[in-house]
Amino acid sequence: MPLLLSFLGIACLILLIVWCKLDTFISFIVVSVGLGMASGLDIHRTTDAIQKGIGNIMGSLVIILGFGAMLGKLIADSGAAQQITQSLVRTSGIRYIQWAMALSGFLVGLPMFYSAGFMVLLPLVYAVGATTGLPLVYLGIPVLAALSVAHGFLPPHPSPTAIARQLHADIGKTIVYGMIVAVPTIILSGIVFGRTLRRYKSTPNPSLLTLKLMEPGQLPGLGLSLFTALMPLILLTITTAFGLIPGAEAIKKVINFIGDPNIAMLISVLGAVYFLGLRRGRSMREVMRTLQNAFKGVAPFMLIIAGAGGLMQVMTEGGVNTYIAGSLLHTSIHPLIMGWSLAALIRICTGSSTVAALTTVGILLPLFQQSHIQPELLVLAIGAGSMTFSHVNDGGFWLFKEYFNLTIRQTFASWTVMETMVSIVGLLMVLLLNQIVH
Repeated sequence: MPLLLSFLGIACLILLIVWCKLDTFISFIVVSVGLGMASGLDIHRTTDAIQKGIGNIMGSLVIILGFGAMLGKLIADSGAAQQITQSLVRTSGIRYIQWAMALSGFLVGLPMFYSAGFMVLLPLVYAVGATTGLPLVYLGIPVLAALSVAHGFLPPHPSPTAIARQLHADIGKTIVYGMIVAVPTIILSGIVFGRTLRRYKSTPNPSLLTLKLMEPGQLPGLGLSLFTALMPLILLTITTAFGLIPGAEAIKKVINFIGDPNIAMLISVLGAVYFLGLRRGRSMREVMRTLQNAFKGVAPFMLIIAGAGGLMQVMTEGGVNTYIAGSLLHTSIHPLIMGWSLAALIRICTGSSTVAALTTVGILLPLFQQSHIQPELLVLAIGAGSMTFSHVNDGGFWLFKEYFNLTIRQTFASWTVMETMVSIVGLLMVLLLNQIVH
């Protein structure tokens, strides 16, 4: 019976989001209430569970997600993202232009949420296309593959950060493993696959060319741009590396303090406020207004994560996920493949990678807790599954179609295939990494 209730709950969630077009957060709450009552909880225990679940998951994520949004906004508004991309393109030349575009997408995508990174990098793709005469899709696919990898695999992006917290995975380790998985995934799904798309001679949609590039004299230096964009990655990676070195306990205490994910993000934001704001002549009031506006982009993600946290707690209180885990415990399916498969299925049905990843964790959390797989690899496997087969129910599909001015058939042949390759190559790399670090 609990297994049936779980499937009915997921089916209702999909129907509410996809068919009824109901807000995702409201859909999560409606399904949580229904599942709680159906599981034998009274209304007070159900609502208490929802509140507890929201508090548990958001309490550990608000700081990281909020600071991540602020850092990304500062990097975008200051022109640091534009500086990184243009410098890499100038250095690479035509022959290695795709490599430069992919690296630009990855470096800019690390601190910025997907939609923000898309809107910041797209004018740069247009500019490079106009300068070189190369097809936009050929240039854009490496950028968007890199953005997708960062969005699906690497903290401080909402989905992998939330999964890591639920699975008690080490954030620094997740980033290190994620970088190992990211490189071949971007090369195959972005650069190699992108080379097959030179025949798509699309032109930008004139009505959507609203973003303007900054003048070269207005941009921060390349070194400063890279330093501020990569500061969270640098701090968290240093902490992980120092943790492997024996001795030096006094230094380790300082490093551990700096490398705590919350503190690392705080230091990164304060550094960006000074280097990309105050030092470049902007007033404190103006910089603070930028930080306030950053929350507009992250608010929808926070609500989705909060709703998923409520559903997870209801499933725990009602014993649904424990029953499911017990049923699946003795199956022959590898936990990494199971996590990827469920996330992929929910992603295809709902169109949301965030919903897919968090719902998967909520269902399979007890099973994952009993497995001997490193939790950081589980984060990456679920993240890979949540990226698969983007199609007409995903906003990213239509964003790509309209901005690259393609037909639906061409969008399937380019965007959908690229996202699916990110998912499959990512899983294969996680499975290979599991054989090495297991």
